[in-house]
Amino acid sequence: MSSHKIETLRVHTLSIPAKATHSHGSGNVSGINVALLELTTDTGITGWGEASPWPVFTGTVEGNAAALHIHLRPHLIGQDPIQIEPLMTRADKIIVDHPEAKAALECALLDITGQITGLSIAELVGGRHRDEIPMSFSIANPDFEVDLEDIASLWADGVRLFKLKTGFADHAFDLHRLETLRAKYGDEIGLRIDYNQGLPAYDAIRHIRDLEAFRPDFVEQPVKMHEREALAAITHAVDVPIMADESVFNPRDALLGAQSRIADIFSLKIMKAGGIRRALEVAAIARATGIEVYGGCMFEASIAHAAGAHLMAAVPDLQLGCEFYMSTYYAAEDIATEPFPVRNGMVHVPTAPGLGVTPDPEKLARFRTALME
Repeated sequence: MSSHKIETLRVHTLSIPAKATHSHGSGNVSGINVALLELTTDTGITGWGEASPWPVFTGTVEGNAAALHIHLRPHLIGQDPIQIEPLMTRADKIIVDHPEAKAALECALLDITGQITGLSIAELVGGRHRDEIPMSFSIANPDFEVDLEDIASLWADGVRLFKLKTGFADHAFDLHRLETLRAKYGDEIGLRIDYNQGLPAYDAIRHIRDLEAFRPDFVEQPVKMHEREALAAITHAVDVPIMADESVFNPRDALLGAQSRIADIFSLKIMKAGGIRRALEVAAIARATGIEVYGGCMFEASIAHAAGAHLMAAVPDLQLGCEFYMSTYYAAEDIATEPFPVRNGMVHVPTAPGLGVTPDPEKLARFRTALME
């Protein structure tokens, strides 16, 4: 037991404008809506966590803010913040689902514990296998000419990995974009494809086989999240690696998915798994069964991106990089006191004790839509 106790809990809901609308097989997004958890101890240490839900995918900001403020607060005030596993076990018993709220809680507890011990979150959850991670940017503007301009700018910044959001327009548009990018950038560009559940299962194999000529690194979640048998059939039928995102949330999903080999790759997201440590359990199941992992994200601000960077630093084997680009290239403004560290196409894992990223009070006030305290 430590001499620190959680004294206050505040939840900030934020609405951060985006630079452009991004289209997906499951809908359009024009901003970043998150709930930030602020935990402060009686010794004056503050830890931060972020819940970044997407209503068509995981949940709502309002639901996660209420989970933290109404349901979990009474069981956190007065507790020792370094008792992370007991507190998270209690959270699982108090409220079902809401993995984003639990991810925010775990992150804030780890942030405090890191500041107490002098260790970064990556070190707290197992240690650093890497200090930087190749970053992938998602191409999702319905106006491809605008996307081409953005890609040229990102290319100049050193970005070499690009994921095309597909399935929101017709198949010919998707093929045209792939053909254009492969012709313009050759084999230097890494191309990935994400349908966000946008293909009908009966026609998915034909569509994906058409894409294979452009040598994509992977095709992500072509069919609906519950169509796991179809996803497995697609994985076994095509040559390009298939990645499961919406179909694999947590360790149990990973175990069942590995047993039926529904995909070649799992997308790791702390918002799906309910925190960094549960995501590492997903990664362990994947590693034991020969399935690769990838650092995915939701529509996140820099607090969640930092947590994701610590997660991916702690994963032993990582071949495909991450997509923590939102706060640098998608949000109208980064909410952190210092910009989230992306340089030369690489995400740099924070090294300071705890999370290593804190929100700017002025930006919090400017983008805040509600404060629960």
